[in-house]
Amino acid sequence: MPDARIMRRLGGAPPLHVALIVAGLTCAIAAAGLTVRAFAADPRVTIANFTFSPGDLTVPVGTTVVFDNDDDIPHTVVATDRSFRSQALDTTDEFRVTLTKAGEIDYFCSLHPRMTGKIIVTP
Repeated sequence: MPDARIMRRLGGAPPLHVALIVAGLTCAIAAAGLTVRAFAADPRVTIANFTFSPGDLTVPVGTTVVFDNDDDIPHTVVATDRSFRSQALDTTDEFRVTLTKAGEIDYFCSLHPRMTGKIIVTP
């Protein structure tokens, strides 16, 4: 089932025929003895109530992290080491950054500097 953000953007649940097609394909794949390899979604940091959540995130090198602004006002995401900086993110906007080297990256909102977070990038 799609997450709440997708449901909001789509305006509700998918039509019944789409759900039935997906269910039928799933059964056909299982009956054929095939496996479907699932791919993990990019890790997300949600901005809400003047907070980054999770506040600390650990990911491997090469990961793309997505920041979603679910707050009612604009926010930014700025790395203290200057490795990335978003523009002002309005409500429902997102910012993506791919992390290419190991280490710790502290970040904050330049509009609300008390909002802080950390990403730990492992080799």
